[in-house]
Amino acid sequence: MSSTPPTHHHLLLLAFLFPLLLQTLQVHSSNLNSTTHRKISSLRLQRIQRHLNNINKTPLLTIQSPDGDLIDCVHKRKQPALDHPLLKNHKIQRVASEMPKGMKVRENSEMGMQEWHRNGTLCPKGTVPIRRSTVHDVLRAKSLFDFGKKRRRFSLARSDAPDVVTGNGHEHAIAYTGSAQEVYGAKATINVWEPSIQVVNEFSLSQIWILSGSFDGSDLNSIEAGWQVSPELYGDTRPRLFTYWTSDSYQATGCYNLLCAGFVQTNSRIAIGAAISPISSPDANQYDITILIWKDPKIGNWWMSFGDGTLVGYWPVELFTHLATHATMVEWGGEVVNTRANGQHTSTQMGSGHFAGDGFGKASYFRNLEIVDTDNSLSSVHNILTLAENTNCYDIQSSYNNEWGTYFYYGGPGNSPQCP
Repeated sequence: MSSTPPTHHHLLLLAFLFPLLLQTLQVHSSNLNSTTHRKISSLRLQRIQRHLNNINKTPLLTIQSPDGDLIDCVHKRKQPALDHPLLKNHKIQRVASEMPKGMKVRENSEMGMQEWHRNGTLCPKGTVPIRRSTVHDVLRAKSLFDFGKKRRRFSLARSDAPDVVTGNGHEHAIAYTGSAQEVYGAKATINVWEPSIQVVNEFSLSQIWILSGSFDGSDLNSIEAGWQVSPELYGDTRPRLFTYWTSDSYQATGCYNLLCAGFVQTNSRIAIGAAISPISSPDANQYDITILIWKDPKIGNWWMSFGDGTLVGYWPVELFTHLATHATMVEWGGEVVNTRANGQHTSTQMGSGHFAGDGFGKASYFRNLEIVDTDNSLSSVHNILTLAENTNCYDIQSSYNNEWGTYFYYGGPGNSPQCP
């Protein structure tokens, strides 16, 4: 979709702003020692602004969130997804044709779990809320190409649990299904915390992965959703709802949230990338979010619901190769980046920063792990496998009971005398 040509007024404004922006720009994160000063060339700034003009669509209304975010209410037909070449004539699916058996569709239940709701203003009907990206957001990324993207996270040598290998700067504590299954979705309720992050280009996340394709090649398809703390992506350390997709092993396709064309949002109250509130505290109230991702059995799109069956949107089937039919593996759990900034293991926390053995009220958990089977039914997962590469830093313990079904505690503090 082409952007509107600049008016004379816009050109004058740019001419005025460029010299100011060319002076020292400050990239700041209040909770981390990550304030840097650098000069930005006008050419780079123009490239960044052009990219932002593509992804920040003209809003009908903008809502100022108490945490500093700007939430743009964009007409649903103008959202970034529809810029994708494969979605040129895409007709937005308003609701899923079928929920997994036993689930009810709620287009908009009352959602009190996002920071921007606090001032009481909601996006109008027919619009979707999109967190506005800024020049500073892009400048924190390694490059414009890297903005909004995950770096490749696994070694090509591994073929059983693709996202869990040491040596590439990513560490995990995950549960996963055995390979070679036909899976059509997954669900979990995920405990929300605010783990501390050591340096700005590290993150800590807790998510579901829906996977298919060859784990030792360049065609892995992945759909992901959960919460993450990422100072690089968001400029702060608040836990935020996020989504991700790729159809080529995190190389060129896909992105976080709505930072590229792909995910089609249908909900007017949930902003992907917005801060989650409230969050859990040790030995106090525990808060969690429920995420379900499943393949619409009639249309083929992969839908996401949040909370008690509230539809958020979907990944169109056209985006994928292997996931166009079904998934072969599901993973649930935590992931951190370990850059070894000081030659030591990072002190970035996973989950709550407590090890699994500390249990409820201290350790973070995933509960009620379920998968969607061939006849679109949700069933509790049994016989899950668990893996953590370095249990002195982060670990995982799974179990089962009648109330929580299959569940696990996971996480850890990172750097310590046992995790040098």
